[in-house]
Amino acid sequence: MPNLRPNLGEFEHLVLATALRLKGQGYGATLVRELEERTGRQVLGGALYATLDRLEAKGYLVSRMGEPDPVRGGRPKRFVEVTPAGVRALAEQREALLRVWEGLESILEQA
Repeated sequence: MPNLRPNLGEFEHLVLATALRLKGQGYGATLVRELEERTGRQVLGGALYATLDRLEAKGYLVSRMGEPDPVRGGRPKRFVEVTPAGVRALAEQREALLRVWEGLESILEQA
């Protein structure tokens, strides 16, 4: 029976996995930096924050505000942490991707 949970879009998947990697210490700038280093793609802050809001609305992550930061003009950082539901969504997405890619390794190696 197909999974009726909302699927993760590609960028949602990348953001959620990156937030998981940062273990609750990820915020805008660290997420952007990590995503850009690992994907080689430019990440725009607006796209990141819209995605974080969507993932939070889905229950896949929670955010908390840090202490005001004088370096940031007194603005606090918004830290994000993946919820157990987010970890399950990532695990399900990973398993689905592995099933889709199963048996294609030799074709990819020839490319």
